[in-house]
Amino acid sequence: KAEGHVEGEKVENPDTGLYYDEYLRQVIDVLETDKHFREKLQTADIEEIKSGKLSRELDLVSHHVRTRLDELKRQEVARLRMLIKAKMDSVQGQVFKDTGIDHQALLKQFEHLNHQNPDTFEPKDLDMLIKAVSARFE
Repeated sequence: KAEGHVEGEKVENPDTGLYYDEYLRQVIDVLETDKHFREKLQTADIEEIKSGKLSRELDLVSHHVRTRLDELKRQEVARLRMLIKAKMDSVQGQVFKDTGIDHQALLKQFEHLNHQNPDTFEPKDLDMLIKAVSARFE
């Protein structure tokens, strides 16, 4: 924590360098709006977080929080699809424009979310996000 930190003051976190950094920050911000989850997060140790125990607490957050997380996930999946399409177009020219792209197969390479369920943010998504970040910084 920074010296002179005032309660309620927004602390600017350094960029993690992750291609899903913005998504990660938004998920954390939304989860911290839920009092119960914020308390669990503050009292959890690193092993509880990495093991997925904290992810199970997602079932107890408010409906509003879950709805916002679902929305964030759909936006992230759409962003990843756009990135995939842009990459494919740049590599292959316009070949994929008419033939389509198997987005599901390409999304499998992204380990920070459950691509098999692109519409709702579930405990598995939180667990995958935590594990992806942990693996990156170990």
